[in-house]
Amino acid sequence: MTRTQVQTNDFLEKESIGKLMRKFTVPCIISLLVAALYNIVDQIFIANANYLGSYGNAANTVVYPLTVVALAIAVTFGDGTAAFFSLCLGAKENDSARRSVGSSVISVITIGVILAAVYLIFQQPILSMFGAGVNEETFRLSKEYFFWISLGIPVYMLGQTLTPIISSDGSPKYSMCAMLVGTAINIILDPIFIYVFEWGMMGAAVATIIGQAACCLIAVGYLFRMKAVKLGPDDMRVRWEMLKRVLPLGMTSFFAQVSIVLSMAAVLNMVKKYGQMDVIFAQEQYAHIPTAVIGIVMKFFQIIISIAIGLSAGSIPITGYNMGARRNDRVKELMKRLIIAEVIVGAVALFVFELFPNQLIGIFGAANESVYYTDFAVACIRIFLSMIILACVNKGTSIFLQGLGKATQATSVSVLREILFGVGLPILLPVFFGLDGILYFMPVADILTFIVTAIFIAKTNAELSSPAPEITLTQNQTRLERASSHQSSVD
Repeated sequence: MTRTQVQTNDFLEKESIGKLMRKFTVPCIISLLVAALYNIVDQIFIANANYLGSYGNAANTVVYPLTVVALAIAVTFGDGTAAFFSLCLGAKENDSARRSVGSSVISVITIGVILAAVYLIFQQPILSMFGAGVNEETFRLSKEYFFWISLGIPVYMLGQTLTPIISSDGSPKYSMCAMLVGTAINIILDPIFIYVFEWGMMGAAVATIIGQAACCLIAVGYLFRMKAVKLGPDDMRVRWEMLKRVLPLGMTSFFAQVSIVLSMAAVLNMVKKYGQMDVIFAQEQYAHIPTAVIGIVMKFFQIIISIAIGLSAGSIPITGYNMGARRNDRVKELMKRLIIAEVIVGAVALFVFELFPNQLIGIFGAANESVYYTDFAVACIRIFLSMIILACVNKGTSIFLQGLGKATQATSVSVLREILFGVGLPILLPVFFGLDGILYFMPVADILTFIVTAIFIAKTNAELSSPAPEITLTQNQTRLERASSHQSSVD
C-alpha cells in the first residue's frame, strides 16, 4: 500500500463532526429514500390505474416483503463490509479492507442467483405464505408481479450491496447518484408501461428491474476506481476469513430487514384471518382492502425509517474510523448529534401523519375506492405511526451500535423490536382487539423497545466518556482480529 492510500481517509478524524455528518448522512439518506421509492413508485402508479387499483396495491403489498428478503442479504454484506472497511482504514489495515470488498461482491452475486431460482420454482406456496390468497384477483396479480421481480433479484442485490461500500470509500455522492439514476428511470418507465402499454403488474415490475440494473452498472463501475484501496483480480474471490469478520457487523442490518419480512408475514396472515371476521371486510369485494392499506402505511413508515437509518448508516465511516483511531470524544459527540436528529425527524413525521392522513392516502388512489378504504386507511395511519419518534431513535441507535462494532447489542435491539414484538404482538393483540389489534402492535412495540434502547444509550455514553488508552498499530491490529473472530463474546 502507498502512503497516499493510507492517509486518504484521515479527514474523518480531523474535520468537524457536523461537517462530516452533512457530507455522509445526506447522500446516504437520499440513497435509502430512493431505494424505498422503487416499490412505492410502483404502488402509486398501480393504485391510480383503473384496471389495477386496490387489487394491484394488495398484490404489491404481498410481494414487497419478498423483495426485502433479497435486500436483507444484500445489506448484511454491504453494511457489514462498510463497517469493517472503515475500521480497517482507521487501523491502517488496507489489505483486509480490500479483500473484504471482493469477498462480499462475489458472495452476493452467487446468493442472488440462488434466491431468484428459489422464488421462481416455489412461487405459489411462497405467495400463499404472505396472504396472497385473500381473494382470487389479488392472487393472480401477485403471481404476475412476483415472477418478473424475481428475475431482477441478482442485479438488485448487487447494487444494494455496493452502495454502502462506495460511501465508506469516501464517495457518498456517487452512491447517491447511482440510486437516483435508477429511480429516475423507474419513474419514467412506470407510467409508460402501466398506462400507455397497459402491461399491468408486469409493466411495473419491468420498469423497476431496468432501474435497478442501471443503478447496479453505475455502482460496479466504481469498483475499478476506488479511492482508499485498489482492487485487483486476486481480491475478487470468496475468502471465508474475511466473511467471518464482515458478517457479524452486518447482522444488525440483516435482522432489521428480515424482521420486516417476518412481521409482514404475521401481519398479512392476521389481516386475512381477522378480516374474515369483520362485518365489512368479510365481503369478497372488500376483502383485499386491509392488505392494501397496511402495505401503503408500511411504505410511509419505511420512508421515515429510511431517514432514521440514513442518519446512522451514513455515519458508519465516521464512527468506524474514529473508533479505530481511538477518538472516543468524537464518537460521543456524534452519538449525541444523531439522537437529536432522530428525534427531530420523528417529530416532523408525527405532525404530518396525524394532521394529514386523508391527503396521504389520496396519493394512492383513494378517490377511486370505497369509503371503507379511506376510513380504514386514516385510522391505520394515525394509530400505526403514533410512536414514530421512538421508532426513529430505536432504529438509529441500533445502526449506530453496529458502526461501533457492538454487534451483540445492536442485534439484540433489532431482534427485540422486529422479531419478538414485530411478530408476537400482531398475533397476540388481535385476540383481544380484533382487526384493530394489528394497528396497535406498532406503537406498543416501539414503546417497549425504547426502554431497552435507552439503557444501551446510557451504557454506551458512559463507555465513551472513559479516557481511551494509548494504543499502537500492532495492538490495534490485534484488537480488530480478536473482535472479528470472537464478536459475540466480546460484545
